[in-house]
Amino acid sequence: MSFILDKSFPKEVKYAQDNNIPLVIAGGTVEYHGPHCSYGCDTLVVEGLLEKLAKKKEIMIAPSIAYSPSSYAVGDKKSGTVHVPEKAFEEYVYYVFKSLLYAGFRNIYVVIHHQFEQESEMPMTLCYRLAAKRAIMEYLEETLGKGWWGSDNYASYYEELEGKNNPFNWIKVIPTMSKKVQDATGYDHAGEFESSILMALYPECVKLERIDDRKHWFTESASKANIELGKKMVRLSLNHLMNSIK
Repeated sequence: MSFILDKSFPKEVKYAQDNNIPLVIAGGTVEYHGPHCSYGCDTLVVEGLLEKLAKKKEIMIAPSIAYSPSSYAVGDKKSGTVHVPEKAFEEYVYYVFKSLLYAGFRNIYVVIHHQFEQESEMPMTLCYRLAAKRAIMEYLEETLGKGWWGSDNYASYYEELEGKNNPFNWIKVIPTMSKKVQDATGYDHAGEFESSILMALYPECVKLERIDDRKHWFTESASKANIELGKKMVRLSLNHLMNSIK
């Protein structure tokens, strides 16, 4: 049985915490994706996959974070893209993470489908990861005191680096599509591949008949988008998430 955090009650939250159920956050954007894909494409891809994952694995889905450092690399300030500068965004998610840690969550995942080609370290991903490490480090100092790591209580730290007792594993940032999945299908921005996976998850959010409303090099391949390819991308992405979210 899976849960939605903002529709849950203290009993469900305590159950998730006591059983180390993954708390999963969709890290998305509001970004221009050509004339044929909806602005919430990146967020919707994650949300759609998490909805399917929740039917296969017990997880708690937290509210999505949609406004983010999407950048104006694709479209200018008039394109409809919402860009939050990196420093402001990092500070915001830092406080989100810190609140979740104080609440008692110890198995948090942020899943991203934006600028993650070949699992590259782009600004939004780096913001999440830096905010996560900051939040964890400060939480540990505030709750365990200065010198917590050097105390005898953490003498087994190196033996437990890969285990659940390693505090720096409390928050993980992962892509919807691993490098292996991308190599098996493809990855682009509003082209054949992204249009296909969005079409498979939310067909009403892709209108291929509008591709020619405005020409872009990055949308030229979108005319080849199809449900069959999208379903394959969804299947492989779900397998990746099933194995990565534990």
